Amino acid sequence: MVVLVLLIAGAGYAYYWTHDLHRVQVNGLSSNFLSGAEVGTENILMLGSTSRCALAVQNPAYGVCSQGVNGVNSDVIMILHVDQTHRRLALLSIPRDLFLPNARSTGPNKIDAGLYQGVSQVVTSIEEDFGIPIQHAVELNFDQFANVVDALGGINMSFPESVFDAESGLNVQAAACVHLNGVQALQVVRARHLQYQGTSSAHYAEDWPYENQSDLARIRRDHEFLRVLASAVAKRGLGNPISDISLVNSLKSDLTFDQSWSVNAMAALVLDFHHVNMNTVPQLTLPVALVTDPNGGQYGDLMYNGYDYGQVEFPVAAADRAAVDQVLGINPNVDALTGQKLPAPSAVTVSVMNGSGVANQAATTESALGALGFHTVGVGDVTSTGDVAETVVYYASHAASAEAAAEEVARSMSGAVIIAYDPSQVASGAQVTVVTGTDFSVNAPGAGAATTTTTTSQSSPIGTPSSPNEALRPWDPRACAPGAQPTAPLPNPTY
Repeated sequence: MVVLVLLIAGAGYAYYWTHDLHRVQVNGLSSNFLSGAEVGTENILMLGSTSRCALAVQNPAYGVCSQGVNGVNSDVIMILHVDQTHRRLALLSIPRDLFLPNARSTGPNKIDAGLYQGVSQVVTSIEEDFGIPIQHAVELNFDQFANVVDALGGINMSFPESVFDAESGLNVQAAACVHLNGVQALQVVRARHLQYQGTSSAHYAEDWPYENQSDLARIRRDHEFLRVLASAVAKRGLGNPISDISLVNSLKSDLTFDQSWSVNAMAALVLDFHHVNMNTVPQLTLPVALVTDPNGGQYGDLMYNGYDYGQVEFPVAAADRAAVDQVLGINPNVDALTGQKLPAPSAVTVSVMNGSGVANQAATTESALGALGFHTVGVGDVTSTGDVAETVVYYASHAASAEAAAEEVARSMSGAVIIAYDPSQVASGAQVTVVTGTDFSVNAPGAGAATTTTTTSQSSPIGTPSSPNEALRPWDPRACAPGAQPTAPLPNPTY
């Protein structure tokens, strides 16, 4: 999707071809930075929608709206960071199953569920729960994605092993280089229930082993797909007004943009970055941790407020902040939302509420935060509403100072910790209220995030955090070797 943004930015070559770009009203977008560490930068939210009801022609391969396949989720959530001052791009993917306090306006959910309330809600949750400012937004659905690939004449990818995914329709026999049209490319980027032949002697593909990373594996493949797509764009000669206008004219109706992104700004973006090699652009995935299954399985479901959310992922405070800082190009003492320096702990007033039921957890946490210099103003208990390991650092105002105070507290902790805006959760007399979960630590005084003092007294239900940089696995499709001649897709004969 990075390249899609650059492609449509090329529309700025001629307003005549771009006056009918599809726009949507997106609320809550941040203004461009006028001061601080992030001057000259902006963040573009890119969403892939699963809405079948939005498709012009219903396709049984995706599920049919009239047959009840009517959910609206964002399978792909990426943030493109653009630094025009330093001519730098970076990409951050957010896993779709990440459980966030403000995923919807009604409360906690997986982040992908926010799109049901519109692009504005996804913007809000990212800004409130991660402190990442969003200046622009782009959305596309299944048909739009396929049309974009077809407008490029398709793409070529190598399949080192035979792979199969019953959910996405992916079914390809191993081949050195395969030409994929838009629908086939969509099968690749949607695959998160992938099975691979490997050394299996099973006759049927549905009996092959599954990879065990689901959406995280899909993100890994999506990043590789972007590199391949970038090469396809480069061969079209991006930067040549004649070929760009032709390409943009075939794509412009296939993406939805926020109302404030001007054609001139899009043109400036493509002119500044069309020579960038996507192989050199950092592509990170926000680290997450999975709920472990107490019965011995790899992953367990999350029960919250009497509802089963299925398999979810939790944030990993220290690793998440490091990934965000790397993508945004800022230091750990900078508030990502404002670009200004974070407040000193002594300037932040904190209360602590025990949300896990662990004995004396609020008092122990208050003491640990006090040792770091925070001004603590009391402890208490809140009624647990479910099996949630997250520790949430709540703030009560959309003022920049309130969010910055919460971010400073969160940066002083490790484990499943995240910030969230919710005035009802913040105790009287406090800027910030920490509601504890079952998996967190407060950093030891004078130590970095790697050295922590544990403040919980029960074992964590959280698994090992994922890596922000995942290497391709042997079965993952990838770029074809230079000079390789593509064949047509080879359906797997074992299914």
